[in-house]
Amino acid sequence: MEKLMHYVWQHKLWLQSDMTTVDGRRVQVIDPGLHNNNAGPDFFNAKLQIGGELWCGNVEIHVRASDWNRHGHQNDAAYDSVILHVVGTDDMRVRRADGSEMAQIVMPCAPDFSVSYDRLVNNSDEPACRSELGSLPRLYVTDWLSSLAYERLYQKVDHIRELYKRLDGNWTEVLYVTLARGLGFGINADAFERLALATPLHCLMKHRDSYETVEGTLFGQAGFLDNPPDKSYYVGRMQQEFSFMTGKFGLRRPVSPGWKMARMRPQNFPHRRLATLAALICRGFGIAADIFNVRNEADARRLFELELTGYWSRRYNFTSETSGTVKALSQSSITVLIINVVAPMLYAYGMTLDDKDRMEAAVGLLHSLKAEENTIIKMFTAAGIECDNAFTSQALIQLRRNYCEQRKCLYCRLGHRILSAKARRTASLV
Repeated sequence: MEKLMHYVWQHKLWLQSDMTTVDGRRVQVIDPGLHNNNAGPDFFNAKLQIGGELWCGNVEIHVRASDWNRHGHQNDAAYDSVILHVVGTDDMRVRRADGSEMAQIVMPCAPDFSVSYDRLVNNSDEPACRSELGSLPRLYVTDWLSSLAYERLYQKVDHIRELYKRLDGNWTEVLYVTLARGLGFGINADAFERLALATPLHCLMKHRDSYETVEGTLFGQAGFLDNPPDKSYYVGRMQQEFSFMTGKFGLRRPVSPGWKMARMRPQNFPHRRLATLAALICRGFGIAADIFNVRNEADARRLFELELTGYWSRRYNFTSETSGTVKALSQSSITVLIINVVAPMLYAYGMTLDDKDRMEAAVGLLHSLKAEENTIIKMFTAAGIECDNAFTSQALIQLRRNYCEQRKCLYCRLGHRILSAKARRTASLV
């Protein structure tokens, strides 16, 4: 309830003529203040007219007036700057630490508005606002999706920039770890990243002329060579090379990598993804030089066009063998890598160098790629949102993960539009 009251206050969803203190003074809100999510009053630097006088200070909101004392504000000098106490129920008058009485208003959310909010956030539909999405102006939806797409891109870029600091500004090592994470394709992303951080690229590059050594090191570090079901000569050689590399470089396995393989299609097994990473390294890891010069989708796809040779050309893991050679990555997998590796790396590199051309090329890549096909995209398109490129599909994934799943309808622009319209139609405050 208090969260909803914060929302109403922040967005001024009331009738000005109804705003009066409990002792009858009219309140006009010039500026509701800055919402504070940390310790202290709920809104900073508000500007109000109370009984014809101009006040500047902070605002505190409680469901019940008595919560002021229950939370200990009457003894806390940090709340002496509060100029207005906004409550849902006026069950007592409150005072500051210096003994002065606080101006107080009753601000109950109208029953209709509270019901509308409860129906939205507790709706079992996916998304919760499914039945009302079609009524929103298309320009409004497009603007929000654009913001969400950048929000998601910036999250990935921030992660890359943290790696850049951790790896002493070595962009090749940063790409190696980012690519490893990308090859985890979501479900094993964290495990792949931990593996890459525990197995530095520079160690592998010293032996890039040997597939047995590079593959043995990666598979051994992953824990896949402890007791493999295949006892062939090649697997034995991988075990020997892993032992050699561990001794030479003092490698330590990542703690509890947490590989997930249940109900997974064979082509998505981490073994095959590790073999792909090894193949890129044995080819000289030229992707490190080429990725920052990508300007279009064709350039990006060429980075990942390779076939596995030898042992892994016919296998998905140590037990599942195919009848013929299988490409290292399907076109759909390459699309995912462009979205999650190429575009963020290009943007992060451009941001570091203040190279706007590279940053624009990264965003252009997302616009040029076809939209991803998954349950999230299907859910939103069924609700009436058009999605014809990866820029938009990334926005919808961000919307689902960061707002819909967490029922943060108050913080979603679409939810805000729907709720504020209902609030104004029903005169949200009494």
